[in-house]
Amino acid sequence: MSEQHFQIKSGIPLERGGYLASPTIAYHTYGNPNNPVVWVCHALTANSDVFDWWAGLFGPDAPFNPRDYYIVCANILGSCYGTAGPLSQNPESGEPYYHDFPVVTIRDMVAAHEALRNHLNIKEIHLLLGGSLGGQQALEWAILQPTIIRNLALIATNARHSAWGIAFNEAQRMAIEADGTWHRRFGQAGDAGMRAARATALLSYRHYSTYSEAQTDDRPVLENYKAQTYQQYQGEKLSRRFNAFSYYRLTQAMDSHHVGRSRGDIEIVLESLQVPTLVVGISTDVLFPLSEQVFLAKHIPGAVFKEIHSSFGHDGFLIETEKLGLLLDEFLAAASAELHETNATIAA
Repeated sequence: MSEQHFQIKSGIPLERGGYLASPTIAYHTYGNPNNPVVWVCHALTANSDVFDWWAGLFGPDAPFNPRDYYIVCANILGSCYGTAGPLSQNPESGEPYYHDFPVVTIRDMVAAHEALRNHLNIKEIHLLLGGSLGGQQALEWAILQPTIIRNLALIATNARHSAWGIAFNEAQRMAIEADGTWHRRFGQAGDAGMRAARATALLSYRHYSTYSEAQTDDRPVLENYKAQTYQQYQGEKLSRRFNAFSYYRLTQAMDSHHVGRSRGDIEIVLESLQVPTLVVGISTDVLFPLSEQVFLAKHIPGAVFKEIHSSFGHDGFLIETEKLGLLLDEFLAAASAELHETNATIAA
């Protein structure tokens, strides 16, 4: 399915104040709308084409395929993949927003998802899932709209963004700010800074063992170390497909994640959830460590916690698709069996 677009003509009031006028949302759908809906919330620099970046879990021959499910994924506010973001036209000036694009939060992203859900006339989401920043969106949405979500999967994510995670994001923004072009108004402003930021971020996405196994030099050298050129490559790779404005704003959005804000204690907020929930952690994740997923599972009533053993660190949620697919299949089967048993009891 090709990319589609929906304009929220009524606009979106923003959590931090202000208003985003008539934002366009880019999204993909796959399969028959009459099938059970699986809605994917994507992570920081992904797009709405989940068949592309989560292949192995989503696709024609994957566990979640368009024959059995109606799959929806929407690009998030602030991104550069078709949804309103810093390079979009500001309707007030007729020029790109650049630095003037507002700071959005996870809840603002969910408000856009909710507008799209209503546009698509989706009354029920069979499975809502996401990893990392995508999991933050999924959790917020389940709290805001608990009656429409039948099953929830939270992968390598948390109930609030940690001081550790915020510190990593601030280090990345400092790298962008140190780029001499950053304060200029053109599409590639801050690009060199973003490359450095991405190299910094990668240290939190992977693990010591990942680098030891893949980036250790085969023989002693005095320059062009494998780990050195790998960091440079990853920065260049992102600069070919992303921009510093979106990267800056999206890291700020991640920092805003806190389910207790304006609601009360996090534990009490999580305990209010009545949605069957699977919580998955990656054994070597240093950015969203297992303790954060254990916390979620402890306080969401009836939640199931599963650990994936992987050497890939945080990025394991994108790479270990076979293991993750088995866990999701098992979770959905158990949730379905429990629902049938409950219905049978009520009928009796």
